[in-house]
Amino acid sequence: MSTALPTIPVLHSEWIKIRSLRGTFGALISVFAVTVGIQALTAAMIGQSEAGSMGDDPLLAAFYSLNFGQIAAFAFGATALSSEFHNGALRTSLTAVPNRARLYLSKVAVVGGLAFLTGQLTALVTFVAGQAFMGPYALELGSPGSYRAIFGCGAYLTLMALLAAGLTAVLRSATVVLSLLIPLTLIVSFVLGAASEGVAQYLPDRAGQMMMRLDTSTGLAPWTGLGVLALWALVAVIGGWISVRGRDA
Repeated sequence: MSTALPTIPVLHSEWIKIRSLRGTFGALISVFAVTVGIQALTAAMIGQSEAGSMGDDPLLAAFYSLNFGQIAAFAFGATALSSEFHNGALRTSLTAVPNRARLYLSKVAVVGGLAFLTGQLTALVTFVAGQAFMGPYALELGSPGSYRAIFGCGAYLTLMALLAAGLTAVLRSATVVLSLLIPLTLIVSFVLGAASEGVAQYLPDRAGQMMMRLDTSTGLAPWTGLGVLALWALVAVIGGWISVRGRDA
């Protein structure tokens, strides 16, 4: 297995690929811009209208825009992998890096690393920028659960990007993956949540967002929820690894 581990040159080449793909790099930037921008704009418009105007849980409300930022995270993870399956790009990559496991793990490592750095910065700025417009309802850094929620938000975005990346390696289409994940998080999760909270709490978005809840008396514990989301991402990444190793370029 050690011979398949990423190396610095391969990691660097994967970074160059991502940086040179405007759609992929744009999606990464959008994770920050969309999440911070929508949070600040929404808080400025309705944040001071009344208590609970942005949601019953004030800590989760501080990351309201995550519902939109996660779509950008999906797009980043999916397009970073799908680029290998167009116009024979995978064959070219395998010529440079014949070890499929090393190529795949390097790509996943770069996607995960960039998503984590961007996610943590996004989470911090989203919290601070949003609360700046909340007036008497604002939370402060150091408020109960705030540091856990900030870390959890960044980790959530990272794991969602990896979930999309792994599924794209399996399905070889960013369009298909996005058409599955966006309804899953925006529609299916809501419908199942209304019908059966016991099942819905194990969906990736519901589980991961427990890290950002102040009220943790119902549902999964915060770190357990993050673990459930991590398991979703791990299964997808492993599925992608199996697919890349076993299918023709």
